[in-house]
Amino acid sequence: MTAAELFALPFMQRALIAAVFTGLAAPVVGTYLVQRRLSLLGDGLGHVAVTGVALGLLTGTSPTWTAVVVALIGAVLVEVIRERGHTNGDVALALLFYGGLAGGVLVTGLGGQSASTLQSYLFGSITTISVSDVVATMVLAAVVVLLGLGLSPQLFAVAQDHEYARVAGLNVRFYNMLVAVLAAVSVTVAMRTVGLLLVSALMVVPVATSQQVARSFRVTLAAAMGLGLFASVGGLVVSAFASFHARVAPGPSIVLLALACYVVTWPMGAWLRRRARLRAPFADHVPDSADPDEHDISEQHTHDHGPDCGHVAVPHGDHVDYLHDGHRHAPHGRHYDEH
Repeated sequence: MTAAELFALPFMQRALIAAVFTGLAAPVVGTYLVQRRLSLLGDGLGHVAVTGVALGLLTGTSPTWTAVVVALIGAVLVEVIRERGHTNGDVALALLFYGGLAGGVLVTGLGGQSASTLQSYLFGSITTISVSDVVATMVLAAVVVLLGLGLSPQLFAVAQDHEYARVAGLNVRFYNMLVAVLAAVSVTVAMRTVGLLLVSALMVVPVATSQQVARSFRVTLAAAMGLGLFASVGGLVVSAFASFHARVAPGPSIVLLALACYVVTWPMGAWLRRRARLRAPFADHVPDSADPDEHDISEQHTHDHGPDCGHVAVPHGDHVDYLHDGHRHAPHGRHYDEH
């Protein structure tokens, strides 16, 4: 079957639409979670949403919307616990992990169904997504993207420095709560795409990947959205064609593709960080001697530095230092000073 024939199928078209919206929405919230060092919040809310899914199955209503309601309640609770309670954030997340997952399995059993019923929600089942689920995914993802981008200056300020944001007149509590709520919505958006147990990966890994090469918040956010879109659509395509030879689930394929992007970009990120450190300005050297003009002379230095020598040149006060073999050499008359 060719790609055109495959994506002419109605279920693949629905899956593709869900993948596009999920890939764009999840990294938006993930950017703020990574900035606040709450990368595992998505996992905690994913476990809480399991109880919401179970309630939907028990009552015969849409598991997507019941998962949204329960995840929102969990997001508010964890933010309140973090802000006012005596329990720190890590313990609050642990409570979400265990209580949410156990509650979901328990409620599923009370409804007369086995725990295997939850599998399509735990690990994703994008190729079986219904039209109503696609519409819900589109609406929720649009809300996340619009709020995440429209309020990006305020959300970034709060995530970066609470004290600065408070002095600037921002309602820190409100914006912290908003990020938690958007994370809860993102979890349910990605529920049928990558699954509740893997949703945090799609929220965090594209952000971590973009941070390898980006040096500003705006570029990081835009690159994370692009990488999330690439991983979602690419993982779906890989899964669809691989399924002709073996049963390959789309959710794990999406996450593994996102991780592969991180692995590929990590060496480039390491090189860029090292280059930035080499080029970074450094404090003026103050000699121990009483003579401020005294410097340590570089011994046995036969290389002549200049504009075309190939070594990094760093402005240093009224002269230029050259970085060479881990040393900083400054031309001084007929010799080089060691900085």
